[in-house]
Amino acid sequence: MTLLEQLGIKHPFLLAPMAGVSTPELAAEVSNQGGLGSLGLGASTASSAREQILKTQELTDQPFQVNFFCHQPAVLDAQIAQQWIDYLSPQFQKYGATPPEQLNCIYPSFLDNDDFLNVVLETQPKAVSFHFGIPHAHQIQALKAAGILTLVSATNLAEALAIEAAGIDVIIAQGIEAGGHRGIFNETFDSSVRTADLVQLIKKHCQLPIVAAGGIMTGQQAKVLLNLGADALQLGTAFVQCKSSNANIAYRKALFDQPITQITASISGRPARGLINHWHMQIDTPERPQVPAYPYTYDLGKQLHAAAVQHNDHGFGAFWAGSNVAQIRELEAADLINQLVLEMNFA
Repeated sequence: MTLLEQLGIKHPFLLAPMAGVSTPELAAEVSNQGGLGSLGLGASTASSAREQILKTQELTDQPFQVNFFCHQPAVLDAQIAQQWIDYLSPQFQKYGATPPEQLNCIYPSFLDNDDFLNVVLETQPKAVSFHFGIPHAHQIQALKAAGILTLVSATNLAEALAIEAAGIDVIIAQGIEAGGHRGIFNETFDSSVRTADLVQLIKKHCQLPIVAAGGIMTGQQAKVLLNLGADALQLGTAFVQCKSSNANIAYRKALFDQPITQITASISGRPARGLINHWHMQIDTPERPQVPAYPYTYDLGKQLHAAAVQHNDHGFGAFWAGSNVAQIRELEAADLINQLVLEMNFA
């Protein structure tokens, strides 16, 4: 059985599960057009995750995936945290704001407990994917027993081999070109492999189906990766501009006006690719101190962004985007899927 048959979709296009940007409406539009819609639920509570899944199921009877974070629990180093707060204090002062006295762990991990697992088992989406690592063995077994397909992001061959050994169904090959957070298991080490190279590496050494992710904006690019061994493609940046996404006006405008990206860990504590803004130009200086652990750093980053927005400055936004964002097109989800299929078939 092919991966498309396993997923129950017509076209080899998966919507990347972008936490904060994905919506039930966008997921349903992609699924209804023959792709695999998605919900990025890593920043959600269990109750919110349930609501979003149920809403999506109201909007489509087609398959879709949900996504969670599998980051290892981090202990916050108080000294590093204070150095970071002190370093960013002048930025808060610019906007007449006071930085927080302490940083909080704002995003739970799927590994912390089985709350998210129980929501998935209750609502029964077609597939569930994971970023930053692999679920516990008992969680994987429970998902398999329920007939729910599992996918995990790999940024290098070692991670792909670990994913296969854990009994996961599908490997998402996330190349360095991808927008948003790198799916690295070890946040201190990133192999930085290109999508095309990663697909070929995994194809040679693993038996599982491969979903290529990173830098895919056109059907021609998709065809190249399919020819290299990918079974399907996952696109995020191309869909951020859709009216049904949750991206704000400033984010949408920046995608078209300043389409140059860079990777930074300053926003969240983990490396992530986004549109160049204040973080890259003012914060990532040679004297920048060590960032606190993820997601504690994100707590401060979000508060600084909120303070700046009060003064109509959106330069501290987390405007995630892939390296080929300059090729973005203003198309709604259904039209974008159709265009990608057309380009792929005539590539």
